[in-house]
Amino acid sequence: MKDYHINIFYSEEDGGYIADIPDLDACSAFGETAEDALREVQLAKQAWLAAARSAGKPIPQPRYRPVISAVGS
Repeated sequence: MKDYHINIFYSEEDGGYIADIPDLDACSAFGETAEDALREVQLAKQAWLAAARSAGKPIPQPRYRPVISAVGS
């Protein structure tokens, strides 16, 4: 199985980095650095998957793929 895509972006409002996994509803994490946010969201992913399994809920297949486009002048 392919792994889930992770988005990481800087949030001025929060003063740090947010990492989220679009395929897993409400699975996100915060970090002071991008590396911290990535490490935290990987822990959140494991907890999300464990909770879904424990509750007998379906585990979604990785599907999200970001749209990447070049912006030029």
